[in-house]
Amino acid sequence: MKIYNCLGKTRLAVVAASLLFTSLAQANDKLILQTTWYAQAEQGGYYQALAEGIYKKHGLDVTIKVGGPQINNMTLLLAKRADVIINYDLQVLKGIESGFPIKAIAAPFQFDPQGVITHSDVKSLADLKGKTVLVSTSGQASWWPWLRGKYKLDNSQARPYTFNMQPFLAGKNVVQQAYATSEVFQAKKAEPSSKFFLFANDGYPAYGGILVTRNDLLQSKPDVMRRFVEASMEGWKSYLKNPAAGNAIIKKENPNMDDPLLAFAVGQMKKLGLIDGGDAKTMGIGVMTDARWKKTRDFMVQAKLLDAKVDWKAAYTTQFVKPTAKKN
Repeated sequence: MKIYNCLGKTRLAVVAASLLFTSLAQANDKLILQTTWYAQAEQGGYYQALAEGIYKKHGLDVTIKVGGPQINNMTLLLAKRADVIINYDLQVLKGIESGFPIKAIAAPFQFDPQGVITHSDVKSLADLKGKTVLVSTSGQASWWPWLRGKYKLDNSQARPYTFNMQPFLAGKNVVQQAYATSEVFQAKKAEPSSKFFLFANDGYPAYGGILVTRNDLLQSKPDVMRRFVEASMEGWKSYLKNPAAGNAIIKKENPNMDDPLLAFAVGQMKKLGLIDGGDAKTMGIGVMTDARWKKTRDFMVQAKLLDAKVDWKAAYTTQFVKPTAKKN
């Protein structure tokens, strides 16, 4: 009887241990991804990875938190209320200058979608002399110094951009900042003859939305970060092929997004090679290179946006998407 009881207890212990092991194996690593803006196609790869179970397949439980005009995602990252944020290389370099313990880990957007919308009389960015240019506050500290310096424009040409298209439509001498994937759609509907000029085509060096995390997470959870980057890039590849799954979540999160706008945005990403163009053609989606970061650093130093002494290589790591790998 005692032997039976011992055997029974042993079996129970084995079963309990097995259940515990299974439970632990099934517990995915939790991560919070904080975006810069409301749900839209520019974040489609992440929503696709969520919708298609790609994050789960990589052992991750990812929560995507939407941004907006009142959200400072860098503050949330530093306060440990987010694990990864979508940000920009210029802001990351400024963060390094301020001593922030952060690093960029991948660049899904090989080119910044930023540019300007003009009326039909403008043939190139060189024609902007004498034009009124509507520039946002963030633009004043990023693309405007580049544009002004490259084409010898004057600061007096800049006027505040209020995220309202009416001043552009009403003023024939006005041009305004725009994203290739969003405002261009509205402008073409209102004025089919309007034009869009992507700054990247004229040498603007910045990446678009990049993934940024804290140094402590890189040190304590390098495997989690590796899986997150791999899953996110897989999500982007899937989104470009068929965005239906990701778009379903985007429309649920942001009712202002409709099918025509989302289709236009995806079409622009493909047409302009924002995700799979540039270095990504041969090195894989999400790749970052020393050469590109140096170009952005050099521009910022020249424009007096960054101290030349800043350790710019501390702003990023290529450990998750190797620049030498040919994945695509």
